[in-house]
Amino acid sequence: MGSGIGLVFPGQGSQSVGMGRALYDAYPAAQTIYKEASAVLGYDVAELCFNGPAERLNSTEYTQPALLTASIAALRALAPAGLKPVAVAGHSLGEYSALVAAGGLTFAAAAALVQKRGRYMAEAVPPGSGLVAAILGLAPDAVRDACREASSVGVVAAANFNSPGQVVIAGEKAAVEKAIEVAKARGAQKAIPLPVSVPVHTPLMQSAADRLAKDVEATAWSDLTAPLINNAEAKALRTVAEVKASLIRQLPSPVLWEDSIKAMHGMGVTTFIEVGPGTVLSGLIKRIVPDVKTMNVQDPASLEATLKALQG
Repeated sequence: MGSGIGLVFPGQGSQSVGMGRALYDAYPAAQTIYKEASAVLGYDVAELCFNGPAERLNSTEYTQPALLTASIAALRALAPAGLKPVAVAGHSLGEYSALVAAGGLTFAAAAALVQKRGRYMAEAVPPGSGLVAAILGLAPDAVRDACREASSVGVVAAANFNSPGQVVIAGEKAAVEKAIEVAKARGAQKAIPLPVSVPVHTPLMQSAADRLAKDVEATAWSDLTAPLINNAEAKALRTVAEVKASLIRQLPSPVLWEDSIKAMHGMGVTTFIEVGPGTVLSGLIKRIVPDVKTMNVQDPASLEATLKALQG
């Protein structure tokens, strides 16, 4: 099974207390992943995902391993379908889930790596000093210009090019607030502050990227069984060297999500399966390439519906 299938994996913002519980209860393969995560990370990951508290789950150092775990547990539940994806991709943190799916590294190695990634990101900027906001209804170049104009106040940059008419900006609080004003003056329909604790994918993350480089280097990697369309350039990567360099560039660079989905579509992906909590990516994909099928796997019901649709 599986001509024309692409797998995509969610990033921060898709987490919620209770995520993954129904799959955990129904599939021993999913339970194994949570146990493995807890052994690597030194705390009960299932407890955190299923019962919170939300404040802890939403703190980046915990969000990242928790989302990775919930996503790979969903992937394990889907595994018996024997899918051979044309390509894989993940949104920011989701890139690590995608790399596990493509055989680039073990789940245990990924869990250890994203725990450090979350910690370095949190330590790169003092708490409360950053801000992240979605700008709706303004062209990418106009958003870039707004950020340039506001950079007299501090660091602000376009962080995610998510879908037509949705660009996320991030940076130092005052500069982001200024960029929002400028963007609205230039015709943005809306600016929505996002519940992300760290201004990721901006130059403020360079120090975190430098620290992460050592850990990426110390991790055991393999060439990929399916190409990864990476966040930093929206290019197809297959080799260890390309992947390692790309993960370091990813932190201070914007996520080119719209371009990534177009690239997958161009490679022949006609069915996108979002593996892990939420349906944020499915919503974006429908806006980027309206003629594709989107499915998701986050609980037994969505897994069953996906398997049925794939057989049909």
